[in-house]
Amino acid sequence: MTDATRTPSSAAQGVTQLDVHDRPQKNRALRRFMRHRLAILAVIVLAVIAATSILAPVFAPYPYDKIDLAATAQPPSVAHLFGTDRVGRDILTRTLYGGQVSLLVGMGATAIATLIGTVIGALSGYYRGWVDTVLMRITDTVMTFPSIVIMLTLAALLPRSVWNIVLIIGLLSWPGVARLVRAQFMSLRESEFVMAARCLGVPDRRIIVVHIFPNVLAPMIALITFSVGGAILTEAGLSFLGLGVAPPTPSWGNMLEAARNLDILKNLTWTWFPPAAMTVLTVLCVNFVGDGIRDAIDPRLVL
Repeated sequence: MTDATRTPSSAAQGVTQLDVHDRPQKNRALRRFMRHRLAILAVIVLAVIAATSILAPVFAPYPYDKIDLAATAQPPSVAHLFGTDRVGRDILTRTLYGGQVSLLVGMGATAIATLIGTVIGALSGYYRGWVDTVLMRITDTVMTFPSIVIMLTLAALLPRSVWNIVLIIGLLSWPGVARLVRAQFMSLRESEFVMAARCLGVPDRRIIVVHIFPNVLAPMIALITFSVGGAILTEAGLSFLGLGVAPPTPSWGNMLEAARNLDILKNLTWTWFPPAAMTVLTVLCVNFVGDGIRDAIDPRLVL
């Protein structure tokens, strides 16, 4: 049998052996992540926050929009564990329901940004040439826009709703993902397993999705994790300025809007402290998880 006739078989082995060598690496990354105590604690705290937010109708003692004029601006008590606001709405209830909105915005906006950035970065990094030039110039143009100004403008022009906030944040947050994916694809497209797949006549679409993308997923996860925290903070900022989710639907951001009043800031601390604490705790935990993932997938870092 000649070398020429053995080439396709060897190429096929090269493609199939990728998963064999990649599996121990994934196991080592998982073990390194499990040794990251802060990241594990953060995962547990985030799970509790997500569970209580999703199950808010079960845990909340009152409807989030129930107004009790006989119990306005009441401090924490047995009847209202976190107190009430100026119109008698229960702060604990609104904090739990607010978690639903804030987490939805964080996850939804990140999903949109990841989808757009992944498609643009993959096409740009794999095909290069004029495709790379066009897509990267579009990316550079979007990155030069003052995103916060555009977000404020769009939030002021569009109806105030959760989904509009998700779209606004997501559609302006993808360039970082695109650049990361592009860099990874450009370095992997010349790898031996990709060349072997080309020799076997594997279509470009399958090479991009099946052979290259799984190897890009690990560094993407760390960036995606940090993006969730950034989206939550962005929603909180827009709502604090009165341009986010419209009341009476609660979010941690529009609950903090009350803190703009100096009297409330000083004398009704319980109305804004719970959503502020939950925002800080959630973003801090998300960042700890991101640090743990980054340390786990980076072979240069040893825990």
